[in-house]
Amino acid sequence: MDKRELIQKITEKKEFSRLPKEDVEMALEKFEKKNLNDYQKIKLTRQFLRKVFSSFSSRKVFSSKGKDVEWYLLKHKSTKERYSFYEEIYSNCLKPFKRASVIDLGAGINGLSYGFFEKLGLKVDYVAVEAIGQFVEVMNTFFEENKLSKKARAYQLSLFDMGSIKQLIEKQKKPRVIFFFKVVDSLEVVKRNYSKELLIELSKISDRVIVSFATRSLGSRQKFGAQRKWLLNFIENEFKILDDFEINGERYISFENKFL
Repeated sequence: MDKRELIQKITEKKEFSRLPKEDVEMALEKFEKKNLNDYQKIKLTRQFLRKVFSSFSSRKVFSSKGKDVEWYLLKHKSTKERYSFYEEIYSNCLKPFKRASVIDLGAGINGLSYGFFEKLGLKVDYVAVEAIGQFVEVMNTFFEENKLSKKARAYQLSLFDMGSIKQLIEKQKKPRVIFFFKVVDSLEVVKRNYSKELLIELSKISDRVIVSFATRSLGSRQKFGAQRKWLLNFIENEFKILDDFEINGERYISFENKFL
C-alpha cells in the first residue's frame, strides 16, 4: 500500500477516524523506512498514536452523550486529576487578570471546566485547540447547551500546524494567556525540540504562557525520577518566569517573553 492507503487504513479504526491527517502522517513516518510489512506499519502507528494522544485512554468521553459536566470531567484522565483543584489552578494561572483570552492548546476536554472561571469571577474568552475531533465536538456541544458559544469555542487543529495556531491566537483579544498543560512530552515524542520552537513563537504573541507537566504517576502517586531539566533550563534561559507552583502532582510554570 502507498502512504495514502496506509493512512486511510489506520484511520478506519473509530478512535483514529477524526485525527488531523498531518498527525497521522507524522506518526506513520516513524515506521515507513523500517523493514516492516503494511500490517506491522499500521499496528505500530496506531500504538504510537495511542501513546502520543494519551487522551484515548478516556474513550468513554466521546462514546457517551447526555451526561452532566461532572461525569465527563471525572472520566477524562487529566481533568479528573484537576477536578478538585481547578479554582486554585486557574486563580494562580490568571492572577492578576480579571479579564483575559485563554487559548488552551492540546485541551482534551478541559473546556468543560469553564464554570470554574465563572466561580472565580473571571471574564474569560476561551479557545480550545484539540486534535481529537470527538473531544472538540464534546466541548462545542457543551458550550452551545450552556449558552457559552459567544465566549467559548473549540477548534480541531494539529499542534504541528503552527501557522494556523498563531493565526487563531492573534485573532483573540489581549491579554492572551496560553495554557500548555501536559503537552510537551507528546510533542517531543513526535518531533524532538518542536515544543521549544513552538513556545518561543507563542511567547511573541501572548502575554503569558503556562506550561505544565506531571510530577507524580497517576496510579501510585509516586514522584517521577525525571525532572525535565532540559525544559526547565530552556524556560529559565529564554523567558521571564512569573510563577512556579505544583498542585496535585502537576507542576505549572508561568512565564512571558522577556524581550517584549
